[in-house]
Amino acid sequence: MWGQRVADLGVGLSPIPYKELSVEGLAAAIQVAVSDEAMRSRAIALGQKIRAEDGIANAIEAFDRHLSLQK
Repeated sequence: MWGQRVADLGVGLSPIPYKELSVEGLAAAIQVAVSDEAMRSRAIALGQKIRAEDGIANAIEAFDRHLSLQK
């Protein structure tokens, strides 16, 4: 699931299904992953967004919302 999410965001390649995994396919995927500048730029931007988040506050807010629904 997370591998596909990474691909959907454009910051990585789609996961290679285990049954389709080959040396050649993996090598090609690695080559794209280390050379695709657009993908790299999107990954840098996403990383900056993630680092700017207050993860603890967001988790507490989500937890509180869930509890509020239970009342």
